[in-house]
Amino acid sequence: MKTKTWRIEEGAPYPMGVSLTEEGANFALFSIHAEKVELCLFDKGKETRLEMPSRRGSVFYGFVPEVGAGQQYGFRVYGRADAPGGSCFNPNKLLIDPYSKKIDGKPSYKDDEEMAWFRPEDGRDNAAVAPKSVVVGDDDFDWGDDRRPNHPWGRTIVYEAHVKGFTKQFPDLEHAGTYQALTDPRVVDYLKTLGVTAVELLPVHQHLDEYHLQKMGLSNYWGYNTYSHFAIEPSYAADAECAAEELKQAVKALHQAGLEVILDVVYNHTAEQDEKGPMLCQRGIDNALWYWLKPDGSYENWSGCGNTLNIVRRDVTRWAADSLRYWAETFHVDGFRFDLGTVLGREPDFQAYGRFFQVVYQDPVLARCKLIVEAWDIGEGGYHLGNFPQPFAEWNGRFRDDMRAFWVWESGNLGAFAERLAGSSDIFNHSGRHPSASINFITAHDGFTLRDLVSYNEKHNHANGEDNRDGHNENISYNHGIEGETQDAAILEDRSYTVKALLASLFLANGTPMLLAGDEFGNSQQGNNNSYCQDNPITWLDWQQADEALQGYTRDLIRLRQEIKLLGDDVWWKQERVRWLNIQGEPMSELCWHNRGAKAMQIVLDDEWLLLINAKRSQQIFNLPQGSWQISCVPSEKFNYNADGKLTVEHMGIWILQRKNTSPNI
Repeated sequence: MKTKTWRIEEGAPYPMGVSLTEEGANFALFSIHAEKVELCLFDKGKETRLEMPSRRGSVFYGFVPEVGAGQQYGFRVYGRADAPGGSCFNPNKLLIDPYSKKIDGKPSYKDDEEMAWFRPEDGRDNAAVAPKSVVVGDDDFDWGDDRRPNHPWGRTIVYEAHVKGFTKQFPDLEHAGTYQALTDPRVVDYLKTLGVTAVELLPVHQHLDEYHLQKMGLSNYWGYNTYSHFAIEPSYAADAECAAEELKQAVKALHQAGLEVILDVVYNHTAEQDEKGPMLCQRGIDNALWYWLKPDGSYENWSGCGNTLNIVRRDVTRWAADSLRYWAETFHVDGFRFDLGTVLGREPDFQAYGRFFQVVYQDPVLARCKLIVEAWDIGEGGYHLGNFPQPFAEWNGRFRDDMRAFWVWESGNLGAFAERLAGSSDIFNHSGRHPSASINFITAHDGFTLRDLVSYNEKHNHANGEDNRDGHNENISYNHGIEGETQDAAILEDRSYTVKALLASLFLANGTPMLLAGDEFGNSQQGNNNSYCQDNPITWLDWQQADEALQGYTRDLIRLRQEIKLLGDDVWWKQERVRWLNIQGEPMSELCWHNRGAKAMQIVLDDEWLLLINAKRSQQIFNLPQGSWQISCVPSEKFNYNADGKLTVEHMGIWILQRKNTSPNI
């Protein structure tokens, strides 16, 4: 069969990537330091190289008639003789398009010999083994009457989940562990019944397994090693060829149930890793443009993953914004959570109103999305909790640590507990920000699950192949007497009280709560606090062992949160609406606040709701404020109410009461 003959002609410098028309396709690629760029088209194993005929500024471009959907392509980039230090131009290495919406093939480098094919210093042509970008046709998905739920921040409850791990072991589920599983009525009903309003999915951008994982036969389960920021991860699809359509179906189904979809995204580094990593895309297109480099040409590793994207560069900023807008418009997603968000503001020091944040702020599509950042990176001066600009909300690591210390380690620090419960005004109450800017969480994908937090003193990451050196060492955890699983009833009871106290703190706090999937029913990862490479039952939610009583308690807490008006108003707590009382029912004094042995207090919200806080593992007597109160939610039935207005609790936890206007009986 005769192979096709291609020709290239003058095109357009925008939009970037591939743009299909009825006549063919326009290709555009940016590189400041390139000498020339060849577009490579592949047909039945035959490669045709076409030099990009036009350049304006940093953009090389050209139009190829008769190109249609499904066409494989890539780029070969030639460097200038005066290219800056750190440049890695090598036209013998085929590169994917950084705007690729689909990729055919996956680079394999399980050993040094395979890796050599992707190294910039290697002189061999690697087109035979290199993945190819694929031209994607027009979006013809039928969204019907799809509408974004647009929940107000004050009514938002986030549920962090992994596409595969969330449903892989869901009982009797067709296509378990895939995008399609998220459309199943039982899965959707579970989320709806639980009461959450938004599902935050760990990365669904196409990702790769790092070199060291491939050598060990492991994989990057979490997916934070992004390969293409426009292509969807095909391994989560029931049919890899239909991955994009399956994700759209999932978003549509979740929207119909009133659930928002937030994507966890990674714009701080790429899958090309460090100096020993592969050359797949950005490194070969213009290494000195795409990445932060040191004077010697090596990478700044503020991401901890080998390289750091230089988002402040104009072309790279536009690429990131184009990517985000693509997911918001084409997939109807409602928001994004930015991994290692400090990188996005580095110029190279962190700038709260830097280029990336300004671009997002003025973008009419992105400005309407829910935007959440992880407020740190591992570089010098990388912790910036509370310093991000509107409209970004931030993962509040202080909430996590102070609440863990208060309940798990019994710190007795009532002041820190109260500050976090009230919305962390010491961190976020400035520049017109609201309490919802604080994303409150006790656990997340990175670290112990809630059950493991109360079951292990130490991390147990041996399965990761790094001799238990990886993962956090300081977890503010407590095993309650025995490391790991146990049948000891007393220890299990104590663990249950601690878990319930932490959950109550999460859902009764001012701000935006985020629940890790599985924490509501006691899911365990066997003490692994860095399960990024465990694509197996360690990380897949164990639905068969679900604690139904804990599930019910979590649902009750979420329901109560939605009933308590003050929590939904998204306002800073004022004296007119909140009273802080000691165990005698009297206003807290300075002495009370600093008495770390007390570990107990009362909080009245809007003169309607009463929270009894007991952080001791022993009996506590409360003199209730004047009035008649009825129990709304309790961690156990181990309490006693006396006619004289005293409530005695027997263990740690938060008791929630509501004022009633009739009988004084509880």
